[in-house]
Amino acid sequence: MSSEQVISLIGFPGSGKSTLGVLLAKRLGTDFVDTDILIQNQEKATLAEIIERRDHVYLRQLEEQVLLEMPIHSSVISTGGSVVYSSKVMARLASASTVVYLSASLDTVEFRISLAPDRGIASSKEQSLTDIYRERVPLYERWANVTISVDNGTPEALVDQLINALDTASR
Repeated sequence: MSSEQVISLIGFPGSGKSTLGVLLAKRLGTDFVDTDILIQNQEKATLAEIIERRDHVYLRQLEEQVLLEMPIHSSVISTGGSVVYSSKVMARLASASTVVYLSASLDTVEFRISLAPDRGIASSKEQSLTDIYRERVPLYERWANVTISVDNGTPEALVDQLINALDTASR
């Protein structure tokens, strides 16, 4: 695996896209891009504030706009959890990068989200976390070139697994 490639991390909120993305980018000696931060900088508000002021549909539109307009260069890209709802964005990422699904169980997701309740999940208030999880997992699986389970292990050990999986996938 070379530092010249582009890796897009997808997964449910709480799966570790930002945490593992930073560590992976450091290990590869490449840039790290967090699309949630790009959105927050553009809107001058947190994701939760954007959802509160407007709604989850608006946040998804922003996410699509940012991901379609941003330059894609050698980097690790941490996407928002709802990116898989945009086939345009996912097709762009699939053609320009290796798409990695960080697979977390519902129990893991529930626990990690409980640690940061103001996270801002782009979904209808009528949907439960279980509903959203069941809706998104097949979409993550559909687009993934590589899938790793993130339920167990330290972030460093998970990055080792990820690098091994990427090496295997690139052969």
